Amino acid sequence: MTETKISGVTATNIVVANMIGTGVFVSLGFQVIAIRSDFAIMALWLIGGLLSLCGALCYAELAVALPRLGGEYNFLSRIYHPAVGFMAGWISISIGFPAPIAIAAMAFGKYFLGMTPSVSPLFLSLMLVWIVTVIHLIGLRVGEKFQNIATVIKIALILGLIIAGIFFSQKQPLQLAPQPNDFGVMLSGPFAVSLIYVMYSYSGWNAASYITAEVRRPERNVPWALLVGTAFVTVLYILLNWVFLIAAPVSELSGQPQVGLIAGQHIFGPIGGVLTSDLISLGLVASVSAMSWIGSRVTKSMADDFSRLRFFGRVNQQGTPHVAMLLQALIVTALILTGSFEAVLVYTQFSLLLSSFLTVLGLIVLRIRQPDLPRPYRVWAYPITPLIFLIVTLGMMVHAVQERTVESLLGLATALFGLVIYYFAAPSRAGLV
Repeated sequence: MTETKISGVTATNIVVANMIGTGVFVSLGFQVIAIRSDFAIMALWLIGGLLSLCGALCYAELAVALPRLGGEYNFLSRIYHPAVGFMAGWISISIGFPAPIAIAAMAFGKYFLGMTPSVSPLFLSLMLVWIVTVIHLIGLRVGEKFQNIATVIKIALILGLIIAGIFFSQKQPLQLAPQPNDFGVMLSGPFAVSLIYVMYSYSGWNAASYITAEVRRPERNVPWALLVGTAFVTVLYILLNWVFLIAAPVSELSGQPQVGLIAGQHIFGPIGGVLTSDLISLGLVASVSAMSWIGSRVTKSMADDFSRLRFFGRVNQQGTPHVAMLLQALIVTALILTGSFEAVLVYTQFSLLLSSFLTVLGLIVLRIRQPDLPRPYRVWAYPITPLIFLIVTLGMMVHAVQERTVESLLGLATALFGLVIYYFAAPSRAGLV
C-alpha cells in the first residue's frame, strides 16, 4: 500500500477550492432585493469572512489536539458522545458533501455549454463527477497534483475577472460610507437571513480539519491552511462582490441568480456572458475535486469505528478509501438525476450551522474538561474568538427558525435521523469511548 501525505500548500488549496463554489456568483442578486445599502451589502461579506476566520481558528485547535480524519464527526464523538459525532457525520455523508458536489457539477454542466453547446448539461455534470472520482481513486499523490493545478487555474481566472472589472468596466456609483440607517439594516431579520446564505458561500473554511491525518506536519500545516485559505477567500469575496456592484446596475442584478454573467457582460461586452460562463465552469472543477476528496474521508472515519459499516472504510492499494468514494459518487449521481436536492440543501444549512455551533462550543468544553490536553496550536484571543462565532451562529439559527421555520425543522429532523441510524449501528461498534 502506498502511504503518502499531502503538503501544507495542498491543504490550503483544498480549503480555497472547497470554499469558492457557485454561491459567490449568485447570492448577491437576492441580497440587494431586501438590503438597499451598499455599505450593508459589503458588511455582509466582511462579517461572513470574519466569522469564518473565527470558526477556522477554533477548528484548527481541535484538529491538532484531536488529530484524525472526519472533522465534526471526530470532534463531537470525542468531546460529547459518539452519538453526537455520528449525527454530525450523518449530515456530512448524506447531504452535507453530496448536495454541494451535485450543485457544483450541475452548474459546471450548465455554464460549460458556452464552450460545448451541443452536449447535454446532464452528461457534462455526470462526466465531471466520475472523472474526478477516478482521478482520486488512482491515488493520493495524483489527486494532490490534480487539486493543486485545478485550484491555481480557478484562482487565476477569478483574479482575472476582478482585475478586468476594476480597470475596464464603466463604474456604477457606490455609497460605501455608512449612512445613519445602515446599522439598523444590519440588525434586521433580512440581514440575518442574508448572512446565512453568505455563510453558505463561505462554507468549506473547515475543510483541512477533515483530513488532518493525511497532512504532513499537521500541527503546523493544518492551522496554517485553515487560516490562510479562509483569509484569502475573504479578501477575494469582498473584491469580487465590489466588482459586481461597480460593473452592473443594481436594478439589473436584483433578483437575478446569474450575477456573475450579468457583471461579465458589462465588463467584457457582448461576449462577456460566454467568457464568464467558461470562467465559472472551469473554476468549479476544483470545487468538485476538493469536496469529493474530503467527503469520502468522513465516511471512512465512521466506517473504521462501526463494524457494521466497516465495508465502507476499505482502502485500495494506493491508500484511497475507494468504497467511500464510490458510494459518494453514487449519491451525487442520484441527486443530479433526480434534481430534487435543491430544496433539501435549503434546510440542510440549518443542520450544518448546528454542527459548527456544537463543535466550537466543544472547544470551550474541552478546555474546561481537559486543560492539560496537548494543544500544539491554541486559538487566538480565547475565549473571545469562539464566543463571537457562537453568538453570531446562534443568532443566525434563531432567525432561520423565525424566517424559515419549516426548512429549519426539517434540518433538525435530518440531524436527529442520524441518531436513529447510530443506534442501529452502535451495538457492534469498534470501541470509540
